[in-house]
Amino acid sequence: MMSYFDGLKHKWEKFVHFLKEKGIIRTARITYNVTWNMFLIVTVLLILGGVFAAGVGAGFFASLVKNEPVRAYSSMKEDIYNYEETSTVYFDNDQYMGKLQSDLDRQEVKLKDVSPYVIKAVISTEDQYFYEHDGVVPKAIFRAMYEEFSGAPIVTGGSTLTQQLIKNQILTNEVSFDRKAKEILLAMRLEKVLKKDDILEAYLNIVPYGRNSSGRNVAGIQAASEGIFGVPASKLNLAQSAYLAGLPKNPFVYTPFTKGGEQKEDMSAGIKRMKTVLSRMLSAGSITQAEYDEATSYDIQKNLTKKQQSSFEKYPALTVEVQKRTIEILTKLQAEKDGKKIGDLTPEELKEYEDNARVQVRQKGIKIHTTINQKIYDEMQAVIANANLFGPANEYVGNKKLEKPEPEEVGATLIDNKTGKIISFVAGRDFNREQTNHATVMKRQNGSTMKPLLAYSLALETGKVQPGSIVPDSPIQYGSHSIGNWDGKYDGLVSVRHSLKYSRNTPAIRSYMRVNTDEALNRLARMGVTSISPNDRGAPVLAIGGMTNGVTVEENTNAFATFANGGNFVDAYMIEKIESNDGDLIYQHKSEPVQVYSPQTSFLLLDMMRDVVNGGTGSHINRYLAFNSDWAGKSGTTNDDYDSWFVGSNPNVSLGVWLGYDTPDSLVKGDGGTGKRNQRIWALLANAAYKHSPQLMDPEQRFAMPSGIVRREICGISGKLPSDLCRSAGLVTTDLFNAKFTPKEVDDTLTKGRYVLVGDAKYKALPSTPQEFTKDGVLIKEEFLKELGLEALNKLTKTTNLLDNIVPEKELKENGKVPSPVAGTKMSDGILSWSSHGESDVIGYRIYHSADGSSFKKIGSVTADKTSAKVPNGVVYVTAVDIAGKESPAQTKVQVGEKKPPSEPATPPPPTGGDKPGEPQDPPPPPTDPGNGDPPPATTQDNKKDKKPSN
Repeated sequence: MMSYFDGLKHKWEKFVHFLKEKGIIRTARITYNVTWNMFLIVTVLLILGGVFAAGVGAGFFASLVKNEPVRAYSSMKEDIYNYEETSTVYFDNDQYMGKLQSDLDRQEVKLKDVSPYVIKAVISTEDQYFYEHDGVVPKAIFRAMYEEFSGAPIVTGGSTLTQQLIKNQILTNEVSFDRKAKEILLAMRLEKVLKKDDILEAYLNIVPYGRNSSGRNVAGIQAASEGIFGVPASKLNLAQSAYLAGLPKNPFVYTPFTKGGEQKEDMSAGIKRMKTVLSRMLSAGSITQAEYDEATSYDIQKNLTKKQQSSFEKYPALTVEVQKRTIEILTKLQAEKDGKKIGDLTPEELKEYEDNARVQVRQKGIKIHTTINQKIYDEMQAVIANANLFGPANEYVGNKKLEKPEPEEVGATLIDNKTGKIISFVAGRDFNREQTNHATVMKRQNGSTMKPLLAYSLALETGKVQPGSIVPDSPIQYGSHSIGNWDGKYDGLVSVRHSLKYSRNTPAIRSYMRVNTDEALNRLARMGVTSISPNDRGAPVLAIGGMTNGVTVEENTNAFATFANGGNFVDAYMIEKIESNDGDLIYQHKSEPVQVYSPQTSFLLLDMMRDVVNGGTGSHINRYLAFNSDWAGKSGTTNDDYDSWFVGSNPNVSLGVWLGYDTPDSLVKGDGGTGKRNQRIWALLANAAYKHSPQLMDPEQRFAMPSGIVRREICGISGKLPSDLCRSAGLVTTDLFNAKFTPKEVDDTLTKGRYVLVGDAKYKALPSTPQEFTKDGVLIKEEFLKELGLEALNKLTKTTNLLDNIVPEKELKENGKVPSPVAGTKMSDGILSWSSHGESDVIGYRIYHSADGSSFKKIGSVTADKTSAKVPNGVVYVTAVDIAGKESPAQTKVQVGEKKPPSEPATPPPPTGGDKPGEPQDPPPPPTDPGNGDPPPATTQDNKKDKKPSN
């Protein structure tokens, strides 16, 4: 064995020796050394070059991100979650209404509430190594560097979900290496801030998905799922998930709906993209072949949700109103948080706060809970959809033709008295016509609905009047203006209750002028009516609704609710609470009652307004109401019927309704007038609310009478305690009083006496007034009338508590001369008639008769309002008698029947006498009328001889 190896060694040594002899070994050594050294040099150079290149690359990368601030983890998280989310609105009782208006519909959703198919589809399509990488994929970085250095086109594909989140929430969509470098840096940093599931959840909430079935832009998987397939994200099947996962690649190409919310005719691009997503899921092993086959055969178009109305389309007025009020609330909250009051802000500061609030409403996904009852609201809109309830559209204002005819419009508000909740409202007949909310924004004069609020409220509170107080209804002269009633008629001495029941203007103004009007206006402001112009202060017509700016239906109704709430004003509101998208409470409404009037004043007003409903100007509502509640209300009409109002309250709610044209003009009265039309609509709206909430609209209890209210007998002519004369005249009535203001004095305004009737007017008889023209009655003392400012009052009519024989102690002015003869005497069908006498102091006529024209006797007397009488055959004539007893000369005699010859010379009656009060005066002889063949007048002596007592 050893010899074998020894032989090999020997041969090797001989071979080496040969190489040495030939110089081959030396050459090989030199070649090796050179090659090794070259290898070392090249390696070192490559390493140095790599280091240099890396340094250059790092330097270049650093230069790209040098201006990018080092973001705190908390700041990055805030930016990531700072995505726009649509705010949600709810009816009362947390009943979902819809989304507020915004440029984008987005709803936040938790990852656990997203279908697993969606997660698999997104990861398989957008980021296969999502759960392995640290925010970026290295090959994408090298590719970007190569593209930058080589000048090759920059591509943006291949970004991880983390990078896409950074691009959408922190950076921009700019296509540049600068932005890409920042994206890479921030993505790696974000991976240290958020967990993978948090990143995926945020991505699914921010990515855009095209348009929904309402035509609105949508973002986030929840809004896309509901808006495209009509199901929540948790219920999406595989095909639906794949379809949605493919949309963000090119949302407006792949989206199935147009801007108008209509389905696209050609959906092939979106279907093809869905199949691509399913193929990648299959390749990634996320789904089986069977699932793939089933999903690719799913009919996407057939299973799209139907076109849906957005909340704005279905509830435009309500959506706009909720948004407006929410912005107001958030503006005030933020200002107060900064230690400022809204009223103290400059216009610039106010705008900044409002803009911030507007962003919060449109983008922060807040939840707004309202007081609106959906069923009542919907039912009320259905009522006013009936065009037959309204008058015709208006085409002209004066002689000016309108560009478009304006329909008769309506505004209504239903308010809970105790809480101030706005239960429902009617903004108008078509909000899209001009976007005017006739319930909450539009201001108009409120006519006679102002009377309980201003004319009588403080007067009752201070005892200046009570329901039974007598306040004259007669014209008022204010400066150069005359103030009267809507119908041009006057009721004389009437009670406050009567005046309110029949909506008399002048007693309301007189009551208002008895109080401190500034104090009355201050209390009106405390009831929410804050639009009184400085020009209105001190103006008497304000008491009957004549104002510069007007009030809204909400303000007017809210003020009425004060009385139904025992004198406590509770500001009406529509926003119950506001929550963040995480459910944190941002705002909670708190009602703060303000005592404006006493319970006693409030009840007295309500009790009088019951009469308005039950027999007064508001009685039309009872014809249409489907239920019977304890209603108290007031009608109102402005000049020339520009506006028609009715506001009514029961113990639970107050409902106000307005009718009119947007451009003020006279309403068409129709059958029963505008008041009847308005009250019919009011009743139908009340019925609509009753249909869904009968206990609210028809409570078992009536208005409770507070302590301190008493019923007292009063004299209906003065409002004082009854005197014996008042009782004997039948003038005693009863009414309610605040116990503090019951009458203490006995009536002393009446006396017995005689009066005459001239037309509709009654006057105190003079001592010389012939008794045949007078009546016995009860006279009102002139001093009392002067205290009331009614020296010129000469009639008392249309009162429920005054009789016909009650007369102002007012004398008819005598003109100081004998009345002129009566003219126009003639016979027709056995009836003697004559012309009415033109002198104002004439109180009646006497009729004289003679069988043959020779001897005349008085056969009758009539009052001045009569100008005819039936007379017997013979010769007759008529004289006029004035208030002082003076009688006109006889003039024209009339033959009645066939003429008979005289038996003796005619003996005319004696000349004017009348020396006894109340005794008729004999007339002077008739003048000679040759045409009739009458004898000349007899002598004075003959007259004296034939004088006889009157009949």
